[in-house]
Amino acid sequence: MYRLLLSLLILLLATPALGANAAGTVTWSFDLSAHQPGAEARLWIPYPVSDANQLISDISWQGDYSEAAVYTDRRHGVSMLFVRWDKNAKSRQLTFRFRAERREQARRDLADSNIPLDPAFAAPYLAATSLGPVDGPVRALAEQITAGKKTILEKARAIYDWTVDNTFRDPQTRGCGLGDVPHLLERPGGKCADISSLFVALSRAAGVPARDILGLRLGKKDGQDISQWQHCWAEFYLPGTGWIPVDPADVRKAMLKQNLSLDDPKVAELREYFWGGVDAYRIRLSEGRDLQLNPPQQGPAVNYLMYPFAQIGNETLDWLDPATFKYRITFRQ
Repeated sequence: MYRLLLSLLILLLATPALGANAAGTVTWSFDLSAHQPGAEARLWIPYPVSDANQLISDISWQGDYSEAAVYTDRRHGVSMLFVRWDKNAKSRQLTFRFRAERREQARRDLADSNIPLDPAFAAPYLAATSLGPVDGPVRALAEQITAGKKTILEKARAIYDWTVDNTFRDPQTRGCGLGDVPHLLERPGGKCADISSLFVALSRAAGVPARDILGLRLGKKDGQDISQWQHCWAEFYLPGTGWIPVDPADVRKAMLKQNLSLDDPKVAELREYFWGGVDAYRIRLSEGRDLQLNPPQQGPAVNYLMYPFAQIGNETLDWLDPATFKYRITFRQ
C-alpha cells in the first residue's frame, strides 16, 4: 500500500495541476550599444496579444531609440514591436515590459462532428513551409501512420501518438531547434520546435489543419531569468470544437529528465495530459513560419518569431545567444 501511494504521489507531481493559472510581469531588456558602431540598428520583438487563454496588459517600452512602433505581418498577422536606432546613436537600449495572465488549457472528451471542414479556412493550415513539406516522404509517412483512420480526430491522435513514440529530446540542439522536417525524418531528435514541426507537417500531409504555437514559458519564482525559456507546441483544428493544443515535445522532455520509458505509467499520464491540454506556465507569442517581418528585414524569410530578431547594418545577430545578442528576459510574480 505504501508503494502504491508513493507511486501515485510521484505521478501527481510529474503532471501539471489541472485548473491552474499563472500570472506575472515579463521584462525584456536590451543593450545593443556595443554592436558595430556607426550602423543603423533594427530590432523586432515578438509582441504577445490577448486571446481566450491569456490576458496581456500593462504593456510599455522605454529606451533611447529613434523609432518604435507595433506592426503586424501581412500573411500571418503576427504582431511585433519594431525598434530602430539611427547610425549615429551612441547608445542602443530598450526595456519592453508587459503583464501576462495565463490559464491552463484542457480540451477533454473530444469528439468528431458532422461539420465539414471549410476549405478556405483550412488552406493555410494544410500548406507546406520551407522546412515543413507535406508531399513526398512526409505524405507517405503520414498515410502510413493514419492508415484506416477516417476522421480528423482519429488521424490527429494517431500522429500525436506516433510523434510521442518515435521522437526523442536531444539536449544538444541549439535553442528550440529549427523544425527541419526532412532532417527529422532521418533523425527524429531535437527540441520543442523540431518535435512540434514534425507533428504539424505530418498532420497537414494527412489533411488535418495544424499550426505551430511559438511562445515563452513563465517562471514559477520571483525574479527568474527566463531568457532561454522559449517553447513551441502545436494545435490542430477540429471542426465544431476549434483549435486543440498538443505538446508531444513536453512528454519527451519529461521522459528525458526523469529517465522514463514509454511503458512507464507516468508517461501514459503525461501523454493523455498533453493531448488536448497544456499547462498555464507559458504564453503564446506568435505563430507562422517563413516570416517577412514588418518593416521588412534584409535577407531571407525568418523561420519563426519566437526570439528577438535584430540586424545591425547588414549583420543579423545570433538570437540563440542572449549574452552575445545582449538581451535578458526576467519574470516577476
